[in-house]
Amino acid sequence: MKTSKAGRVHTKGIITLKSLASHLGLSAGTVSSVLNSSPAARSIPERTRNRVLEAARQLNYRPNFAARSLRIRRTYTVGIIAEEIGDAYGATVISGIEAFLRKNNFFFLAVAHRHDSQLLRTYSQLLLARGVEGIITIDTSIDRKPVLPTVAIAGHRRVANVTNIVLDHHCAVRLVLRHLLDLGHKRIAFFRGPSSSSDSVARWKAIREVAAELNLSIYPELVFQLEDAVNLPEIGYLPAKRCWPQKSPSPRCSLTTTFPP
Repeated sequence: MKTSKAGRVHTKGIITLKSLASHLGLSAGTVSSVLNSSPAARSIPERTRNRVLEAARQLNYRPNFAARSLRIRRTYTVGIIAEEIGDAYGATVISGIEAFLRKNNFFFLAVAHRHDSQLLRTYSQLLLARGVEGIITIDTSIDRKPVLPTVAIAGHRRVANVTNIVLDHHCAVRLVLRHLLDLGHKRIAFFRGPSSSSDSVARWKAIREVAAELNLSIYPELVFQLEDAVNLPEIGYLPAKRCWPQKSPSPRCSLTTTFPP
């Protein structure tokens, strides 16, 4: 590493904290305090702090994440366990999680278990081995206390060390059914989610209760149980086709679903 007459810094190889401190003629502790905005940095003159930050920018200094994690015993990493990553629902939720974590300088590792219990256990252990500090689950049933603090999105079971983000299914169902009723539809088909889905039971319970409130009949022949565990639009194709007459431009029934989320 050397400086040209024009003041531009030329580097070879990776810039470490030690080499950055040597370049500035400061101790590694001083440079570390400034870069990490530690309380000790308050006693360092502003001119010195600015020199450190400017040099770090010019030299494209990147902290050694592994070494820093060992030193402070933090990984700033969150594990995300989802039923599916590529579907519209899971992708939207993960995108929101990523945006928040990025703003707070956290990383995340995401896995998809597709309701395979063995895979779920394997991935849970894998995330623990990677040093995640907490877990966020999406459409994942948790029936025992997890080792790490866990936030369950669409979870409804009371489990120690788990914070549930409970969805208001009654509100969602009321909005949908009232909309269909306002359009004049009374024969409505319902697709029940697979039993493996973490909240399909809660959704169906909400549908039945709200339908009763609205005096809406639920016809058994128009209730379809979806059993495919993969959250894809195709799983509803055949049941929907059964609701649609072959020689009529109008469906015999309106459709609503408890799955996908």
